Amino acid sequence: MFRFSMSRGLLAASLLSLTTSVALAQSCTPKVAAGDLITPGKFVMSTNPTLPPLQYVDSSGDLKGMRIELGTEIAKRLCLEPEYIRIEFSAMVPGLQSGRWDMIDTGIFFTEERAKIMQMIPYEDQAISVSVAPGYDKKITGKDDLAGMTIGVEIGGFEETKTRLLDKELRDAGKQGLTIQTFDNFALAYQALRAGQVQGVVSIDAVAKDYDARGDFKRALSGLYPAPVALAFKSSKLADAVSATLKEMKVDGSLKTLFDKYGLPMVAGDYSVKGPGR
Repeated sequence: MFRFSMSRGLLAASLLSLTTSVALAQSCTPKVAAGDLITPGKFVMSTNPTLPPLQYVDSSGDLKGMRIELGTEIAKRLCLEPEYIRIEFSAMVPGLQSGRWDMIDTGIFFTEERAKIMQMIPYEDQAISVSVAPGYDKKITGKDDLAGMTIGVEIGGFEETKTRLLDKELRDAGKQGLTIQTFDNFALAYQALRAGQVQGVVSIDAVAKDYDARGDFKRALSGLYPAPVALAFKSSKLADAVSATLKEMKVDGSLKTLFDKYGLPMVAGDYSVKGPGR
């Protein structure tokens, strides 16, 4: 009798879940054509969850952070099911171009060069910081104080490009340059800093600020090379749909609420798409 009652309960729950799913599907029509998506009905996004508080994995193994919340909300408003693929940054642009995901949701810095090969929507203002170990005793008040340091950075991104530019600026000024070590992701770079394998890590301001607030690493220098951060797409129609969604979120105040929650700056622009043919 107990087994029979339990089966009926599970059946009822399953039917309720199915009915709810069908009702939701019927009441929400995707705002993006199936042909403009990797998988019809889904919004597939790439992320490298090594950047707290923007994108990271919590103690339960769940994806968290501002950019995860933003991507999920965009998917919801487009009537699509969000799906995240965890991948190193160096693989993101090639993966986008080969059709492995619909959108790069990892805070890719906007540059005119990148906008020539993919659709981009600047949405967040960021700059880069230098983190050091809590006990690092050398005073750092400007770029010149970084001369001679061994610096870790994620490979392939804006941060690596600017770290190499910083190295060149120091050498051109007649100072000792940087010894640059690249890592597959920022988590590995910070692990190397904790282990004393590098003297500093270059990452974006928000990440360095979060580590500093938690007492893990000291933010020695911030606000370097400010630039907008963007979402990136291969499909121009999908990019237009996301642009319209961001504008809608700005008008209703939900975008500002999300940014304020994490203490992050929004771009001054209008969330228009920049890319080939624009």
